[in-house]
Amino acid sequence: MAEDAFTEHRPLLFTIAYEMLGSATDAEDVLQESYLRWRAVDQATVEYPRAYLVRTVTRQALNHLRAVKARREEYVGAWLPEPIRTAPEVSDDAILAESVSMAMLLVLETLNPTERAVFVLHDVFGYTHGEIAASIGKTEVTVRQIAHRARRHVHARRRRFEPDSDGTRQIVQRFLHAAATGELQALMDLLAPEVVQISDGGGKVVAARRPITGRADVARFVLRVSRSHAVLSHVEHAVYNGMPAARFLAGGELDWLLAFEIHNGRITGLYGVRNPDKLHGAEALCPLDRGEPQPWKP
Repeated sequence: MAEDAFTEHRPLLFTIAYEMLGSATDAEDVLQESYLRWRAVDQATVEYPRAYLVRTVTRQALNHLRAVKARREEYVGAWLPEPIRTAPEVSDDAILAESVSMAMLLVLETLNPTERAVFVLHDVFGYTHGEIAASIGKTEVTVRQIAHRARRHVHARRRRFEPDSDGTRQIVQRFLHAAATGELQALMDLLAPEVVQISDGGGKVVAARRPITGRADVARFVLRVSRSHAVLSHVEHAVYNGMPAARFLAGGELDWLLAFEIHNGRITGLYGVRNPDKLHGAEALCPLDRGEPQPWKP
């Protein structure tokens, strides 16, 4: 019975943990810790299993996030969230798709752990301030204040987002063709003037250490990378974090992943993950769930 309840709500629990941590590996660790705690509980005393599990995962994720904050500050080069492979259907839920996008997860990194938990639980999953207060050990008044502060911070920094679609995939296809054929002007025509390119190698593989901004500089960088990886045997289209993406394989193994942020027909963000530690789990599809329409109780 305990295992059945946990399995039933696992997609919801994983989604909460991932959005709080920005790491699928860390989210899985949190779920494992939470499952062990769940197994140790007398099930007869738990009136609402989903509520209990969400509270447990939230608390474990908060503890984990506080522990990894310092480590991320010492990260070599630019840090990007660990990408997760998502089903195209994620795009049907605009709130979910945006909340797991690279851009939003980077914004959430600028919040402190408590602000991040409150924003994710309230604005993404729809929990009330009272329910969140019970999860994180704060008063409802305090949670309301934290939510207001976090929302103002996020809204000031969030980027416009369009989830994966036929239109965005066509733009990605044109981008890849222009990069492969060395067409600088064609690349620049696809990039927004304020485009940002971020690479994450984690200090383990070659990658740009700082973000590259501006259409001309990003286009030239893309062409340099394209020439240096000309021997790559295969490029696959996929959906990661609700965004159109390209998988670059060498010798049949995933060498790097490029996710595209697109708005109004132009590419506004390029997120390249090469850190092998973040790619080892990038093959499996990650089921996501916001638990609507009544997330807190069955």
